[in-house]
Amino acid sequence: MDPHDSYKLGVIFFISMSAMVSIVGGAWLKRPRASASDNRLLADIAERLARLESAVDAIAVETERISEGQRFTTKLLNERTGAEAGSARS
Repeated sequence: MDPHDSYKLGVIFFISMSAMVSIVGGAWLKRPRASASDNRLLADIAERLARLESAVDAIAVETERISEGQRFTTKLLNERTGAEAGSARS
């Protein structure tokens, strides 16, 4: 191997590494940073999600209450229909 070839290889390697470091470094410097407005936005979103969770829980409780009432009404109607059918047979 010629001494000039190893010199050329070293220069090419150095240029390649410099280009890669500059590209990665530039991307790193341009990355978005968290600001105070971002923190307020995140706090606002967290608060809204908490309210949404509370609303969904309240809806679930009310739906269960309605379902229980419907089961009770259906049971009463079935008992009443059964009692009327039993008295009609007699």
